[in-house]
Amino acid sequence: VQLVESGGGLVQAGASLRLSCSTSGRTRNSDATAWFRQPPGKEREFVAAIRWSGGTTRYANSVKDRFTISRDNARNTAYLQMNSLNPEDTAVYYCGYGSRIIISTMTLPTSYDYWGQGTQVTVSS
Repeated sequence: VQLVESGGGLVQAGASLRLSCSTSGRTRNSDATAWFRQPPGKEREFVAAIRWSGGTTRYANSVKDRFTISRDNARNTAYLQMNSLNPEDTAVYYCGYGSRIIISTMTLPTSYDYWGQGTQVTVSS
């Protein structure tokens, strides 16, 4: 499985961005894709996750109601729509992919075996 992220950039507070995570080699609908982020000087943190079958989603409280994760099964691509961005959202965003993930573990980084290279999101005030 290979993951390629795109869509990061520099925006002003209040703006929107959409990140994409293109997945090659995905084989099971029981798999899931998640977005994590690592702010400067901080540890990687969970943002959002989605299961490919059924579309169950999970969000971090800090992004709920502002970010939306979705997937396009035909394109094998997951998206993270980010609205109302603020400077605290500045981070490198990574997508992760894991197999046979149960719903209760969707927020854990250890559930994901494959990771993309990361894409920088910078929000200026």
